[in-house]
Amino acid sequence: MQFQEIIYREEGPLGILTLNRPKDGNMFTERMCHEIRDCINEIRRETRTRVLIITGAGDKVFCTGGKKDGMEDSMLYAGTLPTLEMYESIDRLQKPVIAMVNGFAVGGGHVLHVVCDITIAKESAVFRQVGPMVGSFDGGYGTWYLEDIIGKKRAKEMWYRNPKLTAREALDWGLVNHVVPDAELWEFTRKIALEIADRGAFALASIKGAFNARHGGVSGLSRMAHDLLLRGYLETKESKELAASFAQRRKPDADKFGH
Repeated sequence: MQFQEIIYREEGPLGILTLNRPKDGNMFTERMCHEIRDCINEIRRETRTRVLIITGAGDKVFCTGGKKDGMEDSMLYAGTLPTLEMYESIDRLQKPVIAMVNGFAVGGGHVLHVVCDITIAKESAVFRQVGPMVGSFDGGYGTWYLEDIIGKKRAKEMWYRNPKLTAREALDWGLVNHVVPDAELWEFTRKIALEIADRGAFALASIKGAFNARHGGVSGLSRMAHDLLLRGYLETKESKELAASFAQRRKPDADKFGH
């Protein structure tokens, strides 16, 4: 896969997706949002990788939000950064996603790590929500998911007061899973990712689907049923007998259903 604003590579069972606009805070553009979405949708369709790591280029910034440069000046959809498509693709991916936060995670970049399944941060990382300070807000992934992670009171404080949290403070709040010395970020993240990759891929997909079903409504429940449960059912004696009897235009033999 060839991209202009992200870099994607594979290392054994790991996929590593890097936001690659370090001179501009690794900020989302319309193109970057689409490239992240497209990359993750391709990862959905292969079985080589079992864990995805998302990080930012450079050693100062994970992601500092988005910018609309070059987009149509419109109050309609064409004038809105397609960040939701990017967040949704992470949610839909059946594989665990680790945010490797290598610096500032601010605004939309903060929401990005919140949407990921696990967050590992280096000691010098900084976490902040800034929407009300800069004329913006997030009424979905950045609020609901944040509340799930750190509780309603602290989530509201992050959005209302916009404090800067150090990595250690973020760890105390339950916002991140691990904080490591800056120089050890990649090796520690790689170790955790490989440990997860050794677990059952189908079981992990089912667990992630179960977590996401609560917020996903009919989409979340359908994903559990279609992507996971249906595949198992199709291999049962019942499913095979029903398919065979229909093809042969006969009454199904319930004794062949099995248990």
